[in-house]
Amino acid sequence: MRALVVEDDAGIAGGLADSLQQAGYAVDVCGGVKDAWAALSVESFDVLVLDLGLPDGDGLDLLARLRRQDEGLAARGQLPRPDLPVLIMTARDGVSDRISGLDSGADDYLIKPFDANELLARLRAMLRRAAGRSKPLLEYGALVVDPATRSVEHDGLPVSLGSREFALLLTLLQARPQVLSKARLESALYGFNESVESNTIEVHIHHLRRKLGETLIRTVRGVGYFIPREPGLAAGTSETR
Repeated sequence: MRALVVEDDAGIAGGLADSLQQAGYAVDVCGGVKDAWAALSVESFDVLVLDLGLPDGDGLDLLARLRRQDEGLAARGQLPRPDLPVLIMTARDGVSDRISGLDSGADDYLIKPFDANELLARLRAMLRRAAGRSKPLLEYGALVVDPATRSVEHDGLPVSLGSREFALLLTLLQARPQVLSKARLESALYGFNESVESNTIEVHIHHLRRKLGETLIRTVRGVGYFIPREPGLAAGTSETR
């Protein structure tokens, strides 16, 4: 999961980035509308955490511009995504402010100061809705994944995963049966300022297969990786494994 935080207060932005990273998100931070739009235009994020009072504009204007984007172009891979889940976090606590934010296209509205755990819970709920799920757990055959506790069970037994391994597994499960390229997976796991070794994704995939079974994650030669829609299905693609 990759999050964009738009917040001009360095202290708040840093604390929020730390909380999100500890929860397994790859995080990028922008301090204004212009930089945020530039980031949204070149990178695919899973969620946007948006302050409203920014030094070069209002966050609501950024949100309105995002929601006006053409969905057809986004479906063909052109950014920004108009359907990107957006959580407003702001000190504007009036009822009219909350109504305006939600009616402008926000998925949720959180008033500062807030508890980081509440923000993370709201993000999980938003991402469940965006994925069309209502259950908090992800169940896939003998595999059970809890995004809240970042725990994994396979055949009823706990499985220990590193933070990147968990993030990669969650990304593939939520996207199934879509084939995700190596570049897309790197984008989901690492922020702009994080270096990535050329074989990092392959190493994580190898570790997940060793811990969860060789057939869980399939490879499409020259394209990327995927998990079939249902256990045991090959989703009609040509695979190497």
